Amino acid sequence: MTLPTDPLWPRAGAWPAIADAEWDETGPTGSAARPTVAILGVPAFRTSLSPTGAHATPRAVRDALRRFSPTVLGPPPVDLGEALRVADAGDIDEPDGPAGEASVRAAVAALRERADLVIALGGDNSITYAVGQGAGAAGLITIDAHFDLRDGVSNGSPVRRLVEDGLDPRRIVQLGIADFANSAAYARRAADLGITVVTLDELRRRGADDVAAQALEIAGADGGAVHLDVDVDVCDRSVAPGCPASVPGGLAAWELRALVRAVAADPRVHSADIAEVDATADAPDGRTVRLAALCVLELLAAKAVTR
Repeated sequence: MTLPTDPLWPRAGAWPAIADAEWDETGPTGSAARPTVAILGVPAFRTSLSPTGAHATPRAVRDALRRFSPTVLGPPPVDLGEALRVADAGDIDEPDGPAGEASVRAAVAALRERADLVIALGGDNSITYAVGQGAGAAGLITIDAHFDLRDGVSNGSPVRRLVEDGLDPRRIVQLGIADFANSAAYARRAADLGITVVTLDELRRRGADDVAAQALEIAGADGGAVHLDVDVDVCDRSVAPGCPASVPGGLAAWELRALVRAVAADPRVHSADIAEVDATADAPDGRTVRLAALCVLELLAAKAVTR
């Protein structure tokens, strides 16, 4: 489908390749400089517990971004293209497996030297492990229906793997953990590790701002860098049919978007991933991929509006 052209209505997603980005040589340290953001595709899918075409999602999200304006209404209105310097670093080739994860870590670490925020487009949720490590995260906030504490190596294990590799579980906060989507054994594992869990019901009762403030206080203790994992299967299946594990009764699209912006507004959040969307299994209107694209824009808005 050809999208209409209007010189007074710019489209999101028209970001230069990282090699062509006009970023100050001083990087993100200059206080007067616009914040810098790098987009990186991490199309992992080979260890997913459910059959998935998540490797097709980074490209689909980039295409979906073109359907949206880069303007946050405010007031006053803010054009993200003017408020931020955003560049696209392309995709990691074959990010699964030990060699692939090493490539992800190296790419994210290199981008963090130049960018205030690195956004990884998944791919399944296994990407949280290597992206969080590459970003040097000292704390982790997940927006997810699941604990991701399973044994083995899969999209169900990144949180456990991060803890085993040294991430302090007392600096992990999991938002949106849902009934009937987890086992008692993994709930006990989270409790034994000292992970802070905010269930889906509690999240709804308290609201995004209150929950985000608590999560940031815990994960960002002592000013350490925080990684945000946005697993779109936390949403209701009506708005996220392209997530294999989404169920009826999850978050509404607006609730996820509000929570993403509330968390990412904190300057300690230096990296984020958007995961678990299978573009090949989406509804004909592409609603799941479009929601993932809007989460990208919410991450950008958080850095632009609150600076």
